[in-house]
Amino acid sequence: MSALLFLYREVLELKLPWMDDVVRAKRPRRLPSVLSADEVRSLLELMQGRPRVLASLLYGTGMRLMEGLRLRIKDVDFDRQEILVRDGKGGKDRRTMLPASLQQPLREAIARARRLHAADLAAGHGRVWLPHALARKYPNAATEPGWQYVFPSDTLSEDPKSGITRRHHVGEEALSRHLKLAARRLGLDKPVSAHTLRHSFATHLLESGYDIRTVQALLGHKDLATTQIYTHVLGRGANAVRSPLDAVR
Repeated sequence: MSALLFLYREVLELKLPWMDDVVRAKRPRRLPSVLSADEVRSLLELMQGRPRVLASLLYGTGMRLMEGLRLRIKDVDFDRQEILVRDGKGGKDRRTMLPASLQQPLREAIARARRLHAADLAAGHGRVWLPHALARKYPNAATEPGWQYVFPSDTLSEDPKSGITRRHHVGEEALSRHLKLAARRLGLDKPVSAHTLRHSFATHLLESGYDIRTVQALLGHKDLATTQIYTHVLGRGANAVRSPLDAVR
């Protein structure tokens, strides 16, 4: 048995000259599902409360779902009309716009989060989770209002590692279930998810004539090629090229 295992390992480690010419197959890139502006508007009109605010945030800013759920109070800048996205994909921070139509709903969400935090402090809790480096550098930051989540959970939970009782942010299902329900009521055949809103954000900006580098920065894409995929889903056919048939009719 040991001899067979030895032979198997030798075969795995064997490198023949012809192996250098082998090209690894690339994963096919799928075009993203994108909603029209009218479909987004109708979808949001069928939603209410926190799910609607979350969906509006993702579509209005291009944030990923977890970036939206992890949004902290201190990272919403009403004066500059900006949102700071912390620790995005790749561990990088970036800034995106704060839609004017979302300012009041976010102010109300933050006011609710502050009330919950005050009640938690009064009950002897009120510590939010922080990345380990921040927690070490600023030991009192976890109880400060600015570090609390904009969309806190309705219930407290105990951290299984530390045993500390905290109020986490709402879970992914807080939006996903409502999106699917609204899409079903709207009769949409295309798949609809939180990421569909991000795809729609990017596509609609490009359709409006914004520079692709600007869209890349707002999305937090490291590689421009990742953003370029949205140029293939613009609203005028493949690669946004107008068919010559339309010119002769």
